[in-house]
Amino acid sequence: MKYDWKDAGEEWSERWGTSAAQWSGAIWPRIRDCLPATTILEIGPGYGRWTHYLKDHCERLLIVDRAAECIEACRTRFAPDRHITAYVNKGGSLSMVPNESIDFVFSFDVFVHLEREIVEEYLSELSCKLKIHGWGFIHHSNFGKYANSPEQRFPPPIRKFLTKLHILDKDHHRTPTMTAELFRTLCSQYELHCFKQEIVNWRGRRLTDCFSWFERTGLEEQAPTRILRNPNFMREAALIRGKSRIPKK
Repeated sequence: MKYDWKDAGEEWSERWGTSAAQWSGAIWPRIRDCLPATTILEIGPGYGRWTHYLKDHCERLLIVDRAAECIEACRTRFAPDRHITAYVNKGGSLSMVPNESIDFVFSFDVFVHLEREIVEEYLSELSCKLKIHGWGFIHHSNFGKYANSPEQRFPPPIRKFLTKLHILDKDHHRTPTMTAELFRTLCSQYELHCFKQEIVNWRGRRLTDCFSWFERTGLEEQAPTRILRNPNFMREAALIRGKSRIPKK
């Protein structure tokens, strides 16, 4: 089914109030140490919800999306911003990006849906596209951690019924082929050091999502990954939403 993009992606920020509130309250605090950066690559911009903010923190911004409709929408929206270049790609290819040209790669709300093979293809590409000591921040699935849990073995009709009763959490289309641990392993295979992960809940109780920070470091010895488990991520979203409301006069 083709997504209609009637709200240009703003609907996905509803739990935070607005995309502006989500950026300033949830995303910016997590990536501010990575910015500014000379050249940024954003994977999966959609209609430019985060592109709108990233463009002010770099000299050049490359955006890559597999959906031609999204890239056309971004080209129209950001036409006055001459330092933004937009590309349509296939799979996890970044063939249009020069090697060792990216200082920071960012993706949010995209990799949670990507199967392991595509994630691995992107990481393989980033091992060449990032500059040495270039950084990355990717929001991806940890749903594979629950793929073999008892509740996932229920027949789909029963699982759907129990989800409707709020006994089970929705999976929000998270891929079961990726986990935080697997992402770390794939990074190490491609000379990317995943130095920090925050494993969070997403509109439920299970820690189905993960934010991973990584660096292209080469072959030198790496420090262990710092892993944070945050079961209160959606509580944080509710607090941000509350603060973003405009008081009535």
